Amino acid sequence: MPLWQWLLESLGVLLLLPLLYGVALIVRRRVLSRHGGTFELSYRMRTDRPGRGWLIGLGRYSGEELEWFRIFSLSPKPRQVWSRRTMSYSGRRPPGETEQISLYAGHVIVSCTTPEGPTDLAMSEASLTGFQSWLEAGPPGADWDKHRT
Repeated sequence: MPLWQWLLESLGVLLLLPLLYGVALIVRRRVLSRHGGTFELSYRMRTDRPGRGWLIGLGRYSGEELEWFRIFSLSPKPRQVWSRRTMSYSGRRPPGETEQISLYAGHVIVSCTTPEGPTDLAMSEASLTGFQSWLEAGPPGADWDKHRT
């Protein structure tokens, strides 16, 4: 096989890989959204540096759990899962200057308390309303006072 033909085939493969990755991301998002209840949700994984450590992703309500998926991952499994029973809303704040670069436009930062410690999430105002409703809509016999601040 001549060198020029090999180079053209290699270039074709290199151009095809990002296209396939993009298509796979679109298909994954559609599959995750198929059951409804998905929304743009960023999660602060690292808290060692103020304003840093944010990862954008998707949130999905799945019964008693809130699942978080990284936006650029192909994994069908959530990267993080929070239980409604052990999560409580602590407050909200606007993003700081450095955080605005890392987050979706128009999102607010939501502080929550979990058994693992404080957790910061970022979501739109409409998603925050849904999140608060989800937290308060526990099953019968739930401890209703734990969600009040």
